[in-house]
Amino acid sequence: MKVEIDSFSGFRIYPSKGKLFVRGDSKVFRFANSKNASLFLQRKNPRKIAWTQVYRRMHKKGITEEVAKKRSRRTVKHQRGIVGADLATIAARRNQTAAVRSQARLAAITKAKTEKKEKESKKAKPASRPTGASGPKVSKQQMKGGKGGR
Repeated sequence: MKVEIDSFSGFRIYPSKGKLFVRGDSKVFRFANSKNASLFLQRKNPRKIAWTQVYRRMHKKGITEEVAKKRSRRTVKHQRGIVGADLATIAARRNQTAAVRSQARLAAITKAKTEKKEKESKKAKPASRPTGASGPKVSKQQMKGGKGGR
């Protein structure tokens, strides 16, 4: 025995009972009684009509046994090394005092400044060669040859 389900209310429809409605796009709707068919044809929303199964399911009505809440597992936090620093290095950095950190920063700054001065002094020496007679001054457009010799 095949029991159908009402398209509007969600009720069971037993064999030889109910109505069948076929829409223009060939979709089939089954109704247990004329009340369900009428409300469907009035385009009523079954979610807003209190006696339908859809409404009861949506508003959690008639659930006899209270289902225990699903337990979610607590996420466990792990410390992991990242690229360029293993876990021991990270732990050592974390345990450093502010004074040690500031000293390290000052040392790095002075090192960077000395390197920059050395670089500047190296750059200044080769720049003092003569750049005189390298040829006649020609603009970029003339070099490309655009409209030069009409």
